[in-house]
Amino acid sequence: MARTTNPPTRCSWAKTDLSIAYHDREWGVPVHDDRRLFEFLILEGAQAGLSWETILKKRENYRRAFDKFDPATVSKYDQRKIARLLGDEGIIRNRLKIASAAQNARAFLAVQEEFGSFDSYVWRFVNRKPLRRKSGAPIPVTTEESDALSRDLKQRGFNFVGSTICYSFMQAVGMVNDHDRKCFRHREVAETGIPHKKFMNRGIPRG
Repeated sequence: MARTTNPPTRCSWAKTDLSIAYHDREWGVPVHDDRRLFEFLILEGAQAGLSWETILKKRENYRRAFDKFDPATVSKYDQRKIARLLGDEGIIRNRLKIASAAQNARAFLAVQEEFGSFDSYVWRFVNRKPLRRKSGAPIPVTTEESDALSRDLKQRGFNFVGSTICYSFMQAVGMVNDHDRKCFRHREVAETGIPHKKFMNRGIPRG
């Protein structure tokens, strides 16, 4: 008789096929590529007031609509382009969020000019080493680090970068490892910082 394999223990929020694939492949893995950092910055802002599952379902639509998150291209979006995006049913059609993407792209380019890369800038807030939550401690909504990042981003002209959004961003790009200690990904992310080998070649389900 064939043996059944118990599924690995995951963080409690990873329940759907989409969220499980994202959890196992991306969440908490350190990101140092500027374009991917820009993508997460825009997507986290788009999530405000919504669920991350909603954003994951629309992620490919966002990549298409926002020119694969090329900040140089997004920075040139004018009112005509914003109006077209407002008619795109594949993304969150919120004028403030769409307009902020263009503004944030311009601020993003300014940071790159000053620091050489956005990666060099943003990882300074955790001393270039992922933070780890103490065992048994609840997942916070904000931290001193996210507060500091939020303040600095706002001073540099970024929008939709409140401390809560910044902390979600930090979780997504691996600036903090918030996988539960019992989650099979906690140690893997802490030790290697790469997607689980079982999911390396598995595409994230599209909504």
